[in-house]
Amino acid sequence: MVLNNQHGAFIVPELEVTGRKQGVLEGLSFAVKDVFAVAGHSSSAGNPDWLRSHEASAAHAATVLKLLEAGASLRGAAHTDELMYSLGGENYHYGTPLNPRGPGRIPGGSSSGSAVAVASGEADFALGTDTGGSIRVPSSYCGVYGFRPTHGVVEMDGVIPLAPGFDTVGWIADSPELLLRIGKVLLGTEQVPLQQNSYRMSKLFIPADCWALAETACSEFLEQGLHRLRAGADETLETVISAEGLKTWMDVFRELQGTEIWATHGAWIEQEQPVFGPDIAARFTWAATIAGEDHSRSISLRQEITARLRDLLGEDGCLVIPTVPGPAPLRGGDLQQLELNRSGAMMLCCIAGLAGLPQITLPVHGPGGLPLGLSVIGGYGQDHRLLSWVRQNWN
Repeated sequence: MVLNNQHGAFIVPELEVTGRKQGVLEGLSFAVKDVFAVAGHSSSAGNPDWLRSHEASAAHAATVLKLLEAGASLRGAAHTDELMYSLGGENYHYGTPLNPRGPGRIPGGSSSGSAVAVASGEADFALGTDTGGSIRVPSSYCGVYGFRPTHGVVEMDGVIPLAPGFDTVGWIADSPELLLRIGKVLLGTEQVPLQQNSYRMSKLFIPADCWALAETACSEFLEQGLHRLRAGADETLETVISAEGLKTWMDVFRELQGTEIWATHGAWIEQEQPVFGPDIAARFTWAATIAGEDHSRSISLRQEITARLRDLLGEDGCLVIPTVPGPAPLRGGDLQQLELNRSGAMMLCCIAGLAGLPQITLPVHGPGGLPLGLSVIGGYGQDHRLLSWVRQNWN
């Protein structure tokens, strides 16, 4: 059955692989961001020159294979921003998927098609990747649930990389229950206690520096979401997490990510001379300029931030923050405004990225009914605890 693709979520709507009978996810369908290997399929990574210069995959990506063996069926390859280097969802070559829950607004990227596929009901859930916010931002903009796991706990085999030190495989669904069911398949048995049906968080931290970034018109709606979570924690504490300032944290993240991105894709870019959209081209040009520089200061600060956050949260603490400052921007905005939105989103998204922490974004109805995102960041390696706790307490 070919998907109707009325919201433009899919670059290849006819891609289908049937899952194994009687698996725990039997009867469910999932889309994949077009960076995951599917046997016989050529991934575009959002760019025609990448598609031209790479052959079809010989085998499924590890995560795709796990989901198929668990009974879910793959239905469609979803759009992505060019080489995953954007948070907007507007693709210069392939167009922009329609945001089903924010008419006239961008879907967010780079897992744009994955979020739209779920928000439109074309797929029960979707796989995406998240390096600097590419699951969390589109999930927030499209009003769905998105999960970025602890860095390194979900296999990246068969996934086109961006910046390996930050890359994660994440997933998007329309309920916390389904996020958890997928997690039980992808996280591995070492993360799933055999007899654990209830979790509490000992401390729920509310970082004032993060909440200060929320748009004024959105704060009240996000605080209502925060109120829903308080009952599941023993203690709620206000704090400040970035003594250096979130702008400094973002700059560290951008520098280290950019260095890895050029190390990953620089040789291909120099050889193939691909055509990029203006914003993507500018980012790759900048990444090339910092290659080979001394990044020891930023590496050291990242290590300090990582130790600080992991110590603060331990096993059963969490941060609650806005996923992004506000609702999705309007489509067709000028590049300067979109870059401003990108910076605000990255200041919030870099937190989990720098420290390699798991994060779940929860949909909240905002002003005018537009989707907002409220995020919970858990302790290092506490993915299953975080997913279970949210399922229990988000009601």
